[in-house]
Amino acid sequence: MDVLHVILQILLGITSLLLTLLILLHKGRGGGLSDMFGGGMSSGLSSSGVAERNLNRFTIILGVTWGVVIIALGLLMRFTGVADS
Repeated sequence: MDVLHVILQILLGITSLLLTLLILLHKGRGGGLSDMFGGGMSSGLSSSGVAERNLNRFTIILGVTWGVVIIALGLLMRFTGVADS
């Protein structure tokens, strides 16, 4: 089970980094930190509707994958005693 534990931890790290990147790629809705850093000025450079929808889909799929990996790691540690070592 140590191999499965290591694989899930690596998968968790990769999905965490990718999820952070995808969330930062979303365009700002205005009135938040994105406007403070110049996001409001780039409204003419916004992505197309299809690209934004695909970005939303990838983010949701990756978020669900991240959640499943977290739950799997928790169950693995609880029932195999990996956390004790």
